[in-house]
Amino acid sequence: MTGDRDRGGGQAGARLKDSRQDRLKLALRENLKRRKSQARGREDVASEPADGSLDHGSPDDAGGNEPGR
Repeated sequence: MTGDRDRGGGQAGARLKDSRQDRLKLALRENLKRRKSQARGREDVASEPADGSLDHGSPDDAGGNEPGR
């Protein structure tokens, strides 16, 4: 009789272990996505100039380097 309970409990335990593994796998995947997104955000901030200006001038500006002028 105890053998029947042990086998049934083992199957339920295996299912619980599988569901836990699935939850952990999903949590790790979401964590990795979040960390990658944060790293991309840090790279974007690091590539901006210190004063925050991204204005490189227009090709039509008088001070531009246009050939022939």
